[in-house]
Amino acid sequence: RQQKWKSSVSPQAKMPPCDFVPEKYNSYPYERMQKIREQNIVPSLRMYYKKPLLLHQGHMQWLFDYEGRRYLDLFAGIVTVSVGHCHPKVTMATQKQLARLWHTTNIYMHPSIHEYAEKLTSLLPYPLKVVYLTNSGSEANDLAMFMARLYTGNFDIISLRGAYHGGSPYTLGLTSLGPYKHGVANGFGCTTTMLPDVFRGPWGGSHCRDSPVQTVRKCSCSEGVCRAKDQYIEQFKDTLNTSVPKTVAGFIAESIQGVNGAVQYPRDFLKEAYQLVRERGGVCISDEVQTGFGRTGSHFWGFQAHDVVPDIVTLAKGIGNGFPMAAVVTTKEIAGSLDQNLHFNTFGGSPLACVVGAAVLDAIEEDGLQKNSEDVGTYMLLELAKLRDKFKIIGDVRGKGLMIGIEMVTDKDSRCPLPAEEVSQIWEDCKDMGVLIGRGGLYSQTFRIKPPMCITKEDADFAVEVFHTALQRHMERAA
Repeated sequence: RQQKWKSSVSPQAKMPPCDFVPEKYNSYPYERMQKIREQNIVPSLRMYYKKPLLLHQGHMQWLFDYEGRRYLDLFAGIVTVSVGHCHPKVTMATQKQLARLWHTTNIYMHPSIHEYAEKLTSLLPYPLKVVYLTNSGSEANDLAMFMARLYTGNFDIISLRGAYHGGSPYTLGLTSLGPYKHGVANGFGCTTTMLPDVFRGPWGGSHCRDSPVQTVRKCSCSEGVCRAKDQYIEQFKDTLNTSVPKTVAGFIAESIQGVNGAVQYPRDFLKEAYQLVRERGGVCISDEVQTGFGRTGSHFWGFQAHDVVPDIVTLAKGIGNGFPMAAVVTTKEIAGSLDQNLHFNTFGGSPLACVVGAAVLDAIEEDGLQKNSEDVGTYMLLELAKLRDKFKIIGDVRGKGLMIGIEMVTDKDSRCPLPAEEVSQIWEDCKDMGVLIGRGGLYSQTFRIKPPMCITKEDADFAVEVFHTALQRHMERAA
């Protein structure tokens, strides 16, 4: 049996070439960095890997450490580097603006906020045409909650279990992952409802989701019928009938759950949920922090694949390719709810942020990154699905475009999460072979692949081969 594993894959996958040469590292030694980390940086900011990486430079899909080692970045600074590390177009635009004007706040007009507001809102369907710029996803979701409550005059907001919408005291009520919950009061007026997870939830089958790869669970649904969706909608109705008042402020959902490991809902679930919320006077908020800007491939915004138009959309991460910026886009009427008093954001929509944001939009279009996400993402999903069929410990491969989850299990029948230490070993092996991937899920059991959208099929082949080798080593250890 072991012989079979050994012959199935090359011992070391060959990293694709890269002609970029990083500068020589000239900061503190690694040991001093570790000491500073222990003494001067808050310990809750945990690091990845047994020996944490000390990264020094980035170029497109590549990262370089202090010793000059090169890594294929498949996590993009937690789904944030959208067009590539230090993308030349974005870098050049930023450098020009740095020399011109950094900051005025919104008490004056400056060209870039108006140019950017027009450019960004032109990419969203009517009536989503008014933007409020902020600095982070938590800030954007915080403001979206605030607007929903002001506009409707109602208070309660519903989110899905497994959601991540931020870590501020306000948004922690929406975030529904135990490890992020602190033992302080949060979430007054926030209610969670069952996650329509067709792999791990009670219902799901082989046609439910909008992905090139479906679950291994079988179903007998006929064309146009999804029993799993109907069951999850019944659960949603149950929440509306038991846990919230007759009127609600809103409902928030990611188009595909990010931190929870690229979890996808049955087709039409969001469409029906939106309708139920609107019947109760609530607004519908789409959190596009991870799914926006073409990452899912088929559409520029994740919600478009669900055939819905939200009332409020929140954006962050990929919006600035790593520059701290975020946005809330909504209708004129909902935005008007803030008019009754002052609401101000010092750094939101700074000249610098808006120039970065505009350059990112240009790079996405000029480099064809939405199409690349669809092509390379679909290719990679199908290649990873072959590994799922080969290894019993891969329970599910899912996602869309370059938003991919690989859920690890002890076996496909029980769907019991693979123990965290075993997942960690596979993860470390991938890093040692030059591939950086993320982790997610309630039990940290899901690998998250969400790279800069400029990666190539050659990169995908390398990554899949590395992952294959890491799985093979795991099986050898287990044997």
